[in-house]
Amino acid sequence: MNRKHKIVLGLMILLGVIIFWHESKDIDYHQVIHGLNNLKWGWLIVAVGLMLLSIVLEAFVVGALLHRQGEPRQPFINLLRIPPIEAVFNAVTPFSSGGQPAQLVALLQMGYEGGRASSVLLMKFIIYQVVVLFNFILTMIVGFRQVVGQFNGLALLITFGFVIHIFTIGMLLMVMFYYRFTKNMTIKLFALLKRLFKRPKIDQWQIKALQKIETFHEESLQLKREKKKVLKASLLTLAQLIAYYLIPYFVLLALNVPRVNMLTVFSMHVMIVMITSIFPIPGGAGGAEYSFKTLFSAFVPNTTALILGMFLWRFITFYLGIIFGIVAVAIKARPVRQGDSVAISEQKD
Repeated sequence: MNRKHKIVLGLMILLGVIIFWHESKDIDYHQVIHGLNNLKWGWLIVAVGLMLLSIVLEAFVVGALLHRQGEPRQPFINLLRIPPIEAVFNAVTPFSSGGQPAQLVALLQMGYEGGRASSVLLMKFIIYQVVVLFNFILTMIVGFRQVVGQFNGLALLITFGFVIHIFTIGMLLMVMFYYRFTKNMTIKLFALLKRLFKRPKIDQWQIKALQKIETFHEESLQLKREKKKVLKASLLTLAQLIAYYLIPYFVLLALNVPRVNMLTVFSMHVMIVMITSIFPIPGGAGGAEYSFKTLFSAFVPNTTALILGMFLWRFITFYLGIIFGIVAVAIKARPVRQGDSVAISEQKD
């Protein structure tokens, strides 16, 4: 991590402290201590375990996409570094844009050639977006009507997040199946932009955009050829997200919240993740806390328990990943046996 990332990380932690201080300044701290003393630690350990399981499953996704017949398998510690590194760099960049480049650097450190590493990360991104959308559509059927009835403002944010995901996946599918049309439309769009803005910058943006379209189209062809690998990675990603989405359910159980419905809580968490993704602030700070407090107030009428639950949930799902990410950045990739890393980087796609 460079100096800029460390500064942003420090500001993110400070912002988190300010948010929790603001939310908790009017509550009785004796009730907080009472709530902590009465926590069901077993359920809280389950919530932490689900977060760890989510990280491990994502590492298996990376391993599944990287593996090729006849190649030596990477030490699992190398694969296990990838998800926390992604988490910490997502946390310090707007719209979580830093995770992909950071993962690319980590794969290069493991001995993979840049083109192949980019291909794997692109495949991982596509699979993740599709599985997130699949989860979201299912949970919209279960929980969206309740959100619309109680929280109109959040319903608009959820719908906006859904539209953004649809647009993202739609653009990816356009490049995959209508490559020439997408490329021509992109050229026409930049031709229009050149009439409105300074030409040198637009030229640079056009070159980068066309390069990304070209790269993505080539990798999408690879994706179509490796159906079994994609299916395996998709199932692992589904299991990873299910583990992650279940975390607030066990946090609420740890807080002794009565009459908690697993499916409803699961649906609410999916919607929170969707809302958080549209906030440009690193880590979705503010938006995540507001969404949790608003949605789960229906389950937790006690303000003290609600704030405590929000803190525990945010720590497990966000700050714990940052802690693991800092450790992962500090750990060097373990080399494969001598000669194997060379074979990995030299093997052509």
